[in-house]
Amino acid sequence: MARISVIDPNTASGETRQLLDAVQNGLGMVPNFIRVLANSPAALSAFLGLHGIAGAGALDPKTRERIALAVAEQNACQYCVSAHTAIGRKVGLDNQEMLANRSGRSADAKAEAALTFARALVEHTGEVTRGEFDAVRAAGHSDGEIVEIITHVAMNIFTNLIGKATQVEIDFPRIDLTKAA
Repeated sequence: MARISVIDPNTASGETRQLLDAVQNGLGMVPNFIRVLANSPAALSAFLGLHGIAGAGALDPKTRERIALAVAEQNACQYCVSAHTAIGRKVGLDNQEMLANRSGRSADAKAEAALTFARALVEHTGEVTRGEFDAVRAAGHSDGEIVEIITHVAMNIFTNLIGKATQVEIDFPRIDLTKAA
């Protein structure tokens, strides 16, 4: 059971209702994670703004979902692994690729370099080495894409923290973590 109430979009009002309606219109549903964030319209608005900006960047949807899966697994957030597995399927990732992504691997060399860099960011709280920067660049990522990788890692750490701290109920097909929390 969630430690923080989930807001019912049908009974929400004002700014909260507008934000939840926008999520419903965009996704066709309002995930429990968003309903928890809706306790603070300011937090929900900030998240949706960052999510929108990050989604408009140069990284393709598959790479964004690969990063989300790698970070969620690394941070042992079962809600986020479950959610991003469902979203990953929608953007065209298969089960084998997503399982590899969760451990920082990919059949796509450029995507794998992004995942390696993303996992290093998490592991070292941003203190990545020159060699890690050189490796992600050598794989073909521009400075703009590297900034976007960092942005996606930060955004996913935020969602992992919300998911784990609030123990929000998983409302996607449940996916088990591959490692102990």
